[in-house]
Amino acid sequence: MIRLRRSQDRGYADHGWLKSYHSFSFAGYHDPAHMGWGNLRVINEDRIAPGTGFGRHGHRDMEIISYVLSGELAHQDSMGNVKGIPPGDVQRMSAGTGVMHSEFNHAKDETTHFLQIWIEPDVTGIAPGYEQKTVPAARKRGALCRVAARDGTGDSVRIHADAVLYAGLFDGAESATQALDPARKAYVHLVRGELEVNGQRLQAGDALLMEGESRVELARGTDAEVLVFDLAP
Repeated sequence: MIRLRRSQDRGYADHGWLKSYHSFSFAGYHDPAHMGWGNLRVINEDRIAPGTGFGRHGHRDMEIISYVLSGELAHQDSMGNVKGIPPGDVQRMSAGTGVMHSEFNHAKDETTHFLQIWIEPDVTGIAPGYEQKTVPAARKRGALCRVAARDGTGDSVRIHADAVLYAGLFDGAESATQALDPARKAYVHLVRGELEVNGQRLQAGDALLMEGESRVELARGTDAEVLVFDLAP
């Protein structure tokens, strides 16, 4: 089963300083048909205006991944981390028993564009944790590179969840195929550009919800950046 969800069908919130598209129910956007997919709970595509951001707030028992597309995200948390997250870096924060953090765009003239991703953990009550890795574009060029996984090997940050997140860049003749376990779920989110996925042409912001499938095939991209999630059933 493959179900297409177009970008324009997502929830949308305009707070002035923040413009956000919600792939799943979040805050004031509620859609019973889109509460998550497997253990993937949130994909918010956020644009933070210059000099603004999310003030100090809390989370618990959630694996939170930030994937910056342009600009830079300034992160500060109650674990003592003060970090800048540029494009190409993947950040993971395990909220565990509880963590407070803030996220800001300190630039004067550039919007910060990033994806905020929440994955439900398979263990709760752990100590909060933080990790950040730079994933070179060359590793993602014409391929799917693991950027988040439970084992945390290679370029991936370690998540406490039964999930693997891949990122890839595709243009022209570049293509890739990733095997899937039909007993699991998968989710394909096109970050930018255009890309053909399992025979369907996707535009930026489009997604495919996959279940019972044995592979995902990516081809004929036009300046495409894509995220592929291998998820618990």
